Amino acid sequence: MKKTILFFSMLAVATLGFAQVKQSTSAVVAFDATTPKDALPKAENKTVIAQLNTKTGEIGFEAAVKNFAFSNPVIQEHFNEERWMSSDKFPAFTFEGKINDAQQYNFAKNGVYNVTVTGQMTVKGKSNVVTTPATIEVKNGTLIATANFSITLADYGISVGDGSKIAGQPKITVAAELK
Repeated sequence: MKKTILFFSMLAVATLGFAQVKQSTSAVVAFDATTPKDALPKAENKTVIAQLNTKTGEIGFEAAVKNFAFSNPVIQEHFNEERWMSSDKFPAFTFEGKINDAQQYNFAKNGVYNVTVTGQMTVKGKSNVVTTPATIEVKNGTLIATANFSITLADYGISVGDGSKIAGQPKITVAAELK
């Protein structure tokens, strides 16, 4: 009997521990560097790994650079080259951060939470602090997280020339359904 109680106690603790970390292997990151002269530098990656710890507020994602799909194969080829993302040398970019004041949100309760996230974005081996508003919607234990922000490519060692065909500050959109 004692062993049964111990087993169920350990199972309950383990389940509670796992329930705090919500994950996805199909989050989406969109990259939009369009300009008035060129509407094609737009891509989407639908195989992004994302994670959120609802207790600590730690949040992060990792995107494989080669999984960004452009409508124009030439742009996709340039995106992966040395001058741009150098995807053979730097196969992923990451974000590791935390929800500011995470303890004030109850992610176990259905609702929409407008939060601010601060963390390190690492692209091409260079890291910079990114702070962005985000929305986390809780629906019956599933979290739907979205954020929209811009980065400055030069901060990551990426040159866009005169900026007429490629925006120097592309818009980044992140969307994840975390279970």
